Amino acid sequence: MDRAQGSRSGNGALLGVLFLGVLMAAMDIAIVAPALPAIRDALGVTDRAASWVFTAYLLLNLIGTPLMAKAADRYGRRGVYVLDIFLFAAGTLVAGTASSLAVLLVGRALQGLGSGGLFPIAAAVIGDVVPPEKRGRTLGLIGGTFGLAFLIGPILGGILLRLGDILLDAHGWRLIFWAVVPLAAVLAPAAWRVLPTTHAPEVKPFDTVGAVLLSLALVGLAYGLNQLDAAQGWRTLAGGQVWPFLLVGVALWPVLWWWETRAPDPVFPVQAMHSLRARLALALTFGAGFLEGGLMFVPALLVATLGVAKHQASFMMAPLALALGIGAPLFGRLLDAWGPRRVLLIGTSLATVGMAIIGWAPMNVFTFYLAGSLAGLGLSALLGAPIRYILLQEAPLEARAAAQAAISLVTKIGQLLSGAVVGAVATSFGGGARGYVSAYRVEMLLAAGLIFLAFSVRDARRERAAA
Repeated sequence: MDRAQGSRSGNGALLGVLFLGVLMAAMDIAIVAPALPAIRDALGVTDRAASWVFTAYLLLNLIGTPLMAKAADRYGRRGVYVLDIFLFAAGTLVAGTASSLAVLLVGRALQGLGSGGLFPIAAAVIGDVVPPEKRGRTLGLIGGTFGLAFLIGPILGGILLRLGDILLDAHGWRLIFWAVVPLAAVLAPAAWRVLPTTHAPEVKPFDTVGAVLLSLALVGLAYGLNQLDAAQGWRTLAGGQVWPFLLVGVALWPVLWWWETRAPDPVFPVQAMHSLRARLALALTFGAGFLEGGLMFVPALLVATLGVAKHQASFMMAPLALALGIGAPLFGRLLDAWGPRRVLLIGTSLATVGMAIIGWAPMNVFTFYLAGSLAGLGLSALLGAPIRYILLQEAPLEARAAAQAAISLVTKIGQLLSGAVVGAVATSFGGGARGYVSAYRVEMLLAAGLIFLAFSVRDARRERAAA
C-alpha cells in the first residue's frame, strides 16, 4: 500500500474528495424525486413506466456495488473511484439529454453503476490511510452525508426544477441532471491527485462465475421485492412479476456461497465472513436497513393519524433526517473512545424506544418528533461507523472494499424487504392508522432483537483469544 502518497496528499483534501463523492451519489435519488412528475409529463409515459427511473438506478447500483468494490481491491482504489465518477457523470449527461424513456433509463443505469462503488471504496480508503484510533470519527463524517443528502436533496431538487422551468421552459427537469456535471468535472482530477493507489499484491484470475451468480441473485431479489404492491398485502406474492424473481434471487445465494468458498479470488468477500463478529455486524446492518426501510411509511402514518397533508408529512421527516446527519459523526467519535459494542448497544436501544413510541404512544406532533429523533439517532449509530469499523478490522487488506460493499448490499436488501413487509402488515390490519401502527410494533420487536445481537459483539482481541 502506498501510505506515503496518501500522507503527502493530506488527509483534509482526501476526506474532502471522499465526502463530496459520497454526497453526490447519496443525493441522487433524493434530488431526482421532485422532478419525477415533470419527467413523466415531458416524456409522455405512465406513472408505472416512470417508476423505472428509480428501478433502473437501483438494479445497476446493486450490481455495481460489489463489482466496483472488488475491482478497487484488485486494481487500485484511485483508478476505480475515478472511473465511478466518470460513469456517474456520463449517466447524468445521457439522462439530462434524453428524449425518450429508454435513453433516460440508460443514463440512470450508468449513474447507478458508477455510484455503487463510491461509498465502499471511500470506506476502504479510510481503512488504508486513517489510523485505527481515528477511524470512527472519519467514518462517522462520511456516514453523516446520507442524513445530509436526505435533508437537502429534495430542497435542492425543487430549487433546480424551478430554476430549470424558468430557463428551459418545459424541460426544466434536465437541469437536475446537468447540475451534477461541474461537480464531477472538479472531483475526478482531485480524486486522481489525492487518493492512494492501494491494490492487491497478487492479481488472481477474475471470479466471472461468482460475478454472474451474484448479479443474478441481486437482480432477482431486488426486482421481485420492488414489484411487490403494498396495497395488496401478502396476495401480491402470487403475481407472476414477483414470485419467480424472488425464487431465483433466494435460491442462488446458497449456490453463490458454495462457489465463493472455492474460488481463488471470490467477488463476494466470504473470507471476511468467517468470524462471529463479522456475521453479527452483517446481521445488525440488515436489521438497520429493515428499520430504515420501514420509515418510508411514516408520512402515510402521519396523514392517517394527524390528518396533515402529504407534503406537510414529508416536511415533518426533517428532524429524523437531521438526527441521522448529526448522530453519525457524534457516534463516530464515541466509537474511537468506547469501541463498537457500546455504540451499537446505544444505537439499538434508541431505535427500539423510537419505534415503541410510534407503535404504542398516542400520536401527536410532540410524540412523533420525539420518536423520529430517537429513531434517527439510533439508526445513525447502526448505519454509520460501527459496522464499517468492524468489517475493516475483520477483512484482509485485499478484500476491504468488497467487505464494505457487502455492508451496503445487506443494508439495501433489508430496506427492500422492509418496504414489502411493513406494507403487507399494514394492509393485513386494515390499513390506515391501525394498520401502520401495527406494522411499527413489528419494527419495534425487530429493533429489540438487535439489542441482543449488539450485546453479543465482542472486542476483536477477545474474540481472537477465545478462538
